[in-house]
Amino acid sequence: MERQVQRLRQAFRSGRSRPLRFRQQQLEGLCRMVQEREKDIVEALAADLSKSALNAYSHEIISILGEIDFMLRNLSDLASAKPAKKNLLTMMDEVYVQPEPLGVVLIIGAWNYPFVLTMQPLVGAIAAGNAVIVKPSELSENTAKLLAKLLPQYVDQDLYAVINGGVEETTELLKQRFDHILYTGNTAVGKIVMEAAAKHLTPVTLELGGKSPCYIDKDCDLDVACRRITWGKYMNCGQTCIAPDYVLCEASLQDQIVQKIKETVKDFYGENIKASPDYERIINLRHFKRIHSLLEGQKIAFGGETDEATCYIAPTVLTDVDPKTKVMQEEIFGPILPIVPVKNVDEAINFINDREKPLALYVFSRNNKLIKRMIDETSSGGVTGNDVIMHFTVNSLPFGGVGSSGMGAYHGKYSFDTFSHQRPCLLKSLKGESVNKLRYPPNSQSKVSWAKFFLLKQFKKEKLQLLLLMFVGVVTAVVVKKYQAVLRKKALLVCLVVHRLHWSSKQ
Repeated sequence: MERQVQRLRQAFRSGRSRPLRFRQQQLEGLCRMVQEREKDIVEALAADLSKSALNAYSHEIISILGEIDFMLRNLSDLASAKPAKKNLLTMMDEVYVQPEPLGVVLIIGAWNYPFVLTMQPLVGAIAAGNAVIVKPSELSENTAKLLAKLLPQYVDQDLYAVINGGVEETTELLKQRFDHILYTGNTAVGKIVMEAAAKHLTPVTLELGGKSPCYIDKDCDLDVACRRITWGKYMNCGQTCIAPDYVLCEASLQDQIVQKIKETVKDFYGENIKASPDYERIINLRHFKRIHSLLEGQKIAFGGETDEATCYIAPTVLTDVDPKTKVMQEEIFGPILPIVPVKNVDEAINFINDREKPLALYVFSRNNKLIKRMIDETSSGGVTGNDVIMHFTVNSLPFGGVGSSGMGAYHGKYSFDTFSHQRPCLLKSLKGESVNKLRYPPNSQSKVSWAKFFLLKQFKKEKLQLLLLMFVGVVTAVVVKKYQAVLRKKALLVCLVVHRLHWSSKQ
């Protein structure tokens, strides 16, 4: 592992990854890989998660193509130096912020969306000019093997590497020094990653999870709300970090919600859900048993069918769920939707705030003031009102958690910023040394007073223009006053000359 990391570090130090044209070429290579090997990618996702070709494209592939396109179109602007505001002491200097690559970064991917959650941060790291080691999840082994095979064919092998393996390999990898680590997964492993990174003072981006609540207000279009919740909850068999984990609503709404979700499930997946190409399977037997155990002692409103041989768990809704039961103590990460009755929005807000901060918050209501109140009085990684999941798809929004649901963010510009150091730069002339006497010893009260004036007054172009205008006005007034007598004499002389010329012309 150490040799692999050092090989990439040496390649990074050569400067090859810094030129914008090189970065663009690598991104173009990734784009060709996705387009040319789409069939292989789809087959790997089908083998890992029973994902259909259409779902593989819409859930994972299209996001990567969109991210690459964004970076290619915006890379020049993202990587350019940005002017910074000046104070009066630096008004004649060049002051700017220059993004620079961090160095060698590690990306540890997740198994639930093994392609997009590994490739999307890779796009940002390459765009920012870094060398990258990619560690796909060993649970999605087919996608992991495919990435190890394909990436060296399309991008620079000395700067970008894939390392596969399980806990032992990941542990050894985390012993190495990196310049940034991005991990997507669960909170327990996130703590391990952060602890390992701390030994080298390595910054981390942790994309974790948590129990994302979904509040349904009584003033709501339940047909629309339940259709959107059903889509987001059961997509990828519930194995989505920002899926609605549970529903909060008034008790009187429970039966209606159950019936409408039941009808929507039938519309989406047909009478025989097990045979639907749009319904995936649980990743492995261990997770199947974990999710199956969450059903014990619960009131199943509909669903609940399972098949251990194929890791199948049907879309399921639980009602009148006690917040103290096991299903409400951990992230479900499966196709089970508990409904927890609350009296009103006040109780819903308190319920959310009494628990760890979630990765996402969903609110359904016709009342925009209520939605804004939920946003103002709670905290979460992201929020979507009157829909679910969709904030993830907008690459102009940062995607990330807060508190136990993670730290840091990526997507679009935020990916570039995550893998960049915003380097402050000030370029000063060797002239104008007299001004610098303010900061040189010996010190005095007069110097301190002037320094306070110059340093505590932020320089603004509008203020400078006003000062210059005032200065020009004062100078003009002084000049006019000083030379007023002379100007009068000259004016009188001009008048006499003109008068004489006029008189001469009449003779």
